[in-house]
Amino acid sequence: MKKIITLLLLSFVISYSCETKKSEKDPLKVALASQDPAIKRVMDSLAAFEIQIIYTQIDRKEDSIILTDHTFQVNNDNYFYPASTVKFPIAVLALEKLNKIDSLDRNIKYYVEGDSIENTFSEDISKVFAVSDNHANNRLFEFQGQDSINTNLTNKGLSPVRISHRLGVHSSDLRTKPLILYLNDSTTYSSTSIYNREAKSLALNNIRKGQAYYKDDSLYREPFDFSFKNYYPVNTQHSVLKRVIFPELFDMDERFDISEEQRRFLLEAMNTLPRNAGYDPEEFYDGYCKFFIYGDTHDAIPEHIKIYNKVGFAYGTLTDCAYITDTKNDVEFMLTATILVNNDQIFNDDQYEYDEIGIPFLAALGREIYALELARNKK
Repeated sequence: MKKIITLLLLSFVISYSCETKKSEKDPLKVALASQDPAIKRVMDSLAAFEIQIIYTQIDRKEDSIILTDHTFQVNNDNYFYPASTVKFPIAVLALEKLNKIDSLDRNIKYYVEGDSIENTFSEDISKVFAVSDNHANNRLFEFQGQDSINTNLTNKGLSPVRISHRLGVHSSDLRTKPLILYLNDSTTYSSTSIYNREAKSLALNNIRKGQAYYKDDSLYREPFDFSFKNYYPVNTQHSVLKRVIFPELFDMDERFDISEEQRRFLLEAMNTLPRNAGYDPEEFYDGYCKFFIYGDTHDAIPEHIKIYNKVGFAYGTLTDCAYITDTKNDVEFMLTATILVNNDQIFNDDQYEYDEIGIPFLAALGREIYALELARNKK
């Protein structure tokens, strides 16, 4: 009898050891196995939500930085609508273009021809991250043009990607609008229009989604076609984030050509909360554009928690791409995730389960990863 008990105990120890090693190797699966209802209801119906996730552990050893990626259902061929996450590379490349023009800097005032609203590039980049302002993004889009954006990303090894349109406006104009730039108080300069190539149809999995969609108040009983929309998969998003946070880990031709001062400004913009950018905290609460950890609460984010990120939400798809640090507890990690919430399978009806399912899932996922990181850093 003692022999049988000993064998059973040995079997349990071996099994526990194997599970522990497996968990250590795959912490993302540990997080997704959480019994938190916000995670469990998504994991119980995976096919309906089209989630893709990349989690990067960060280890610093002497002068070395080691990044270890863990992925779940990541597939560049499985399309999801990136929404406002495309504003991140557009903002970085705007700084890069400014860096190459001696007569311009990010604090120069400008406006788009035909518009009377004056802004600086600094203001527009801040708006892009603080409240995901579409107009600010589109001005940066006019400054560059989609062909330049796509080429510059691809040349840095950031692919696949295809930026094909502005956001929040129904404009398919391939020609950018000229910018009127104030070189000084009395001198203005008008940029020339940039002509861009017509976008080709994307041939990807899930490029046609749902069972119906609305257009001009009419219901069409067929899947919604995303084949001419922007394409910015989680792999590419995560790679853009890595190049901004840890440029030293990449070859010079893979980095963004921005100065260290520009990079510090960019990081500050990515971390700035709406209340610190002059927005009404009741409408634009801390978690408004910080889905991970805090997206499902209106509580203030503690000072020692810094989230450098860009979110996107449109057509039922929620995405966040973030570098998160806790300076008090010596925690840092990267997390990119996307989820589709469209229970009725109808697009453009404004009936998406953002608050009921999508944001709670991303917030809970962030908390699970954060808890794992707290435990990992205590070892």
